[in-house]
Amino acid sequence: MGLRSGSWKAWLGLSGDARQRTRQPFDPEAWRPIRHGLPLLADLDDADAERLGPRAWQLLQSKRWVAGDGVEVDDAALLAIAAQASLLTLGWSDRDASAAFDNVTEIVLLPDAFHRHVEEMDDFGVMHEYVDERAGETSWRGPVVLAIPDVADSGDYTGYNVIIHEFAHKLDLGNSQDVDGFPPLAANSDVTAQEWHRIFTAVWDDLQAHLARDEPTPIDDYAATHPGECFAVCCELFFTAPDQLIEVYPELYDLLKRYFRQETLARFERRQTAGVDQP
Repeated sequence: MGLRSGSWKAWLGLSGDARQRTRQPFDPEAWRPIRHGLPLLADLDDADAERLGPRAWQLLQSKRWVAGDGVEVDDAALLAIAAQASLLTLGWSDRDASAAFDNVTEIVLLPDAFHRHVEEMDDFGVMHEYVDERAGETSWRGPVVLAIPDVADSGDYTGYNVIIHEFAHKLDLGNSQDVDGFPPLAANSDVTAQEWHRIFTAVWDDLQAHLARDEPTPIDDYAATHPGECFAVCCELFFTAPDQLIEVYPELYDLLKRYFRQETLARFERRQTAGVDQP
């Protein structure tokens, strides 16, 4: 689980309905156990942690949070979720960080993975229909939907984080109505659109080449299903398995480091040097 103390599970209960919450000021004392409990947050330096807490609280307070049937979560759990989402924008200015999730209005928490009927047309014009099991989903102007068991499995360095994945889609949707793997770039970013396209295209082509040769892909093969999923999976790896990402796609790691303005590998290596075990 994400929290070494075990309280992550306690925060994610399964016995309630939709929650009604009132606006309250940010409480540094309430933030402290969350910051030190989740590995992804515990490895932040003090300055970053002090900046992330109020931003996460603002995200928590400014959006509508809905618990599905049988789900009850307290403010500590919601703040932990909001903090992982806000980790994506930690390196940006307050204004850019706030604007990044303007298209997020609602976060829905469900008790388990859910199913969707999917219709997709392949490159030959053939329509395929199937039922897809999902841990999370979002869409343009749609809610961010998260399954509680997968939220509980997020927060550490396993390479998996459903919160980061779905909120990365929201970044992607900042300049289009469909995920396409190309989010808006800040006006003062040192990442260019041409560079972004070149590097992500090279990664995409490499993934497709591995599949064509019936070889395992260097990263989760879900990244090879759609350019938007490629971006979201790579965001997950950048924050939760940066050592793996830089080993197989060093140029992509550098691109995301400059895009997010964060050095996630340094955080991970500090943990390794300190000899802190995964929960």
